[in-house]
Amino acid sequence: MPDEAVKLLILGAHPDDAEYHAGALAASFRQLGRDVKMVSVTNGAAGHHRLSPEELVAVRRDEAAAAGRVIGAEYVTWDFPDGELEVSLELRRRIIGEIRSFRPDLVLTHRTCDYHPDHRAVGQAVQDASFMVTVPHVVPRVPALRRDPVVAYMVDEFTKPAPLEADVVIDAGEHVETIVDMLMCQRSQVLQWLPYNRRIDDQVPRDPAGQRRFVRDWYVNVVRRRAERYRDALVATYGEDRGRRIELCEVYEVSEYAAPLDEMARRRLFPFLP
Repeated sequence: MPDEAVKLLILGAHPDDAEYHAGALAASFRQLGRDVKMVSVTNGAAGHHRLSPEELVAVRRDEAAAAGRVIGAEYVTWDFPDGELEVSLELRRRIIGEIRSFRPDLVLTHRTCDYHPDHRAVGQAVQDASFMVTVPHVVPRVPALRRDPVVAYMVDEFTKPAPLEADVVIDAGEHVETIVDMLMCQRSQVLQWLPYNRRIDDQVPRDPAGQRRFVRDWYVNVVRRRAERYRDALVATYGEDRGRRIELCEVYEVSEYAAPLDEMARRRLFPFLP
């Protein structure tokens, strides 16, 4: 039976953040018949070297929507300026309204010590909104929630002021092709801007099959490091045999500023974990 009562909201800074950081979890939720909504808080206008910002906004909005359709999820792009996102009351109110309207059980976002200022701004705004979603006189146009959802941070590799804690680890291996399908929708990024930014744009193949291999290899090589870094958590979750064999994973730290992930919530949100 579809589990439509449990909802996932991913608040990323840019189109492609959601599927890159949380594609396996989003796909797992959709397999259970759960509603998933992905939001790019910024318009994505900064991430290219040839397209104008105006052209890029339209391209990235279409790419994000297509990526969502791969798993049957809604993927929307807001209009905050890419590369110039600020922790503002306007942003906080927009996030409060979104959480109240969608009524998610789980919200994913960035940590506040991420490398990108837009990532940090979204993470801080979600943290600031977490308690306020229950306060009726704040953003009164949308009815307040009776309690916070669980909020979790998507994985990063930064260690200062503190490394991410592996409160939840997900074996991403079975969803890798779906994640690559989603990333392939973001062509302006994975085949153009990111290779240019990494100075390897001359290595991007011209044929579709080669391009997919290129994106898959990039994703797998980056994500494989997570499994080694969080091997102990994988073993604790999946047991010694499977935990040692997992090559690709997603990792989440539960925010202290929203609902706790108690055992009942863990079983409800992550029934596919052992």
